[in-house]
Amino acid sequence: MIAVVYSGSKTAFWKIARDGKTIADCTMPGINPCFNDQKAILQFLNKKATLINHAESIKKIYVFAAGASSKERRAELSETLGLFFKNSKIKVRDDLYGAAISACYNTSGIVGILGSGSNCSYFDGKKLEKNNFGLGFVLGDEGSANYLGKIILKSFMQGKLPKELQTEFASKYNLDRSQVLDRIYKKPMVQQFLSSFFDFYLDHRNHPYIAAILDKAFNNYFKTYLLPTLKLHPGNAIHFVGIVAGNFQDELRAMAAKHGLEITSITKEPIYNLLNYYSN
Repeated sequence: MIAVVYSGSKTAFWKIARDGKTIADCTMPGINPCFNDQKAILQFLNKKATLINHAESIKKIYVFAAGASSKERRAELSETLGLFFKNSKIKVRDDLYGAAISACYNTSGIVGILGSGSNCSYFDGKKLEKNNFGLGFVLGDEGSANYLGKIILKSFMQGKLPKELQTEFASKYNLDRSQVLDRIYKKPMVQQFLSSFFDFYLDHRNHPYIAAILDKAFNNYFKTYLLPTLKLHPGNAIHFVGIVAGNFQDELRAMAAKHGLEITSITKEPIYNLLNYYSN
């Protein structure tokens, strides 16, 4: 029995399979080793009956997690999971590698993440090219769910949203200035808080104000991540993975067209392709 895990900073997706067939799955808060310590991750695991019931039977676990980009972080997360899955051999890689496998399998291509966070790299079919993009939600993550959340929240706090959006945002989230500042600067898992406003974009995707934010955010992503990578590796297929890319495929393809590019594939939930890859 194996388990495959794909985790952004907001949500971790689990699939458990036997002989190539899924027998259980679940979601839990993201297990980013940069933001979640051992105690927090073990608490998440111990709240999931699905994982508790299968913990002793799982022999291999393939984990792809945001924040697991260094050898130290990967070892840290592997050790933590090993305390819960005592009979499992655990292999941890970062979420960008998981995205690359999901989109390309064993072929080469440029892979972009637009999920709770964002990133991009060239994949040669076996390994990812190192880059300087992974700066997290404070310094980077252009185009991601937490980036979009930051923009809409700031616009609301400054009273810059169109009246109808300002009213609906206030009604939907019931936030005041002190609550927001306290939540961002004093409490943990800020990136999850910012990503929680992504639903507002889905609900109002046809509003001109929201469309303009998305257009600017995706353009920033292309200029910051994709175009520099493509300049080094021209002619390669372009793939996107993640909840933002998956939900705004038309807008993303339109942005690509503005830059004279065409997107080969967009995968909203990479966990399915990853399970297929490691089950076979």
